[in-house]
Amino acid sequence: MVNRDKQKYISIQTHINMPTELPYKIFSGRKSKYLADKICEHLNTNLGNSTTQQFSDGEFAVWYNETVRGRYVYIVQSTCPNADNLMELLLMIDAAKRASAYKIIAVIPYFGWARQDRKDKPRVSIGAKLMADLLSAAGVNRIITMDLHADQIQGFFNVPVDHLYASTVFVPFIRSLNLDDLVIASPDVGGSKRASTYAKHLDAPLVLCHKTREKANVVSDMRIIGDVKGKNVLIVDDMADTAGTLCKAANLMMENGAKSVRAAVTHPVLSGKAYENINNSALEELICTDSIPCRAEECSKIRVISIAGIFADAIQSVYNNQSISSHYLL
Repeated sequence: MVNRDKQKYISIQTHINMPTELPYKIFSGRKSKYLADKICEHLNTNLGNSTTQQFSDGEFAVWYNETVRGRYVYIVQSTCPNADNLMELLLMIDAAKRASAYKIIAVIPYFGWARQDRKDKPRVSIGAKLMADLLSAAGVNRIITMDLHADQIQGFFNVPVDHLYASTVFVPFIRSLNLDDLVIASPDVGGSKRASTYAKHLDAPLVLCHKTREKANVVSDMRIIGDVKGKNVLIVDDMADTAGTLCKAANLMMENGAKSVRAAVTHPVLSGKAYENINNSALEELICTDSIPCRAEECSKIRVISIAGIFADAIQSVYNNQSISSHYLL
């Protein structure tokens, strides 16, 4: 009797179809598919199949065209332009949760709303905290992002946040330029910590720009703290929106005797007249990543360095419970 039961059990087991796919799947929102494809190339896998349906009034719906049950689901989506891409990401997280995904990891190379990280005036919202709450409410289990506008935003989440830094690709590239008399500059006092770390790794002195604003995206006055005469200057920042600050800083440094001025920014938001500003500025080169798609063909000064390899390594390391501290140069 025992032998018959054992034989029956073995027979049943041999007919179970065991999964042959990877235990994790990578999907993408519409605006970040270009980057997700590169990440999948590094991981030697295919991008997951999902659909976003757009309605005429702007509303849209998302769904997965393949099973995600019991899988780690990585969703690649930068939130720029902010509202639509954020909503698409939230819907993809919710759809994965309702489809019984095991873990849902949002890969957000550019985290929008990060400039709203504190109450800097009365009766103002803290947008970055609200975005963190929305992502948590949707059902995300982990965040992988890069160069947040302020490091403390990691604490706005109640889930683990892996905060990567573009310096891991910028620093080797800058070294390859072999620039003599290199000086690292921060376009404002708030970015001094980031610039200081670049200066340390590149063994270069640091200068600061002190600016005052009339209103958002409008700089009224700027002064340089430090010496740039006869120097090759590299301005480092987390993002360039209209590029007004970068261009004003570059022009001012050239007026103060700088030999050349370059800028390295992680997120090329480049809205409004940004391309025109860069073309007409003293900037010799703007080095950026592909965290956001930019129209580099419109400006010969823009050089794009891909961060797909960094995110691919982070995705693989998170799944294998391995350290990703090698991407924490800052």
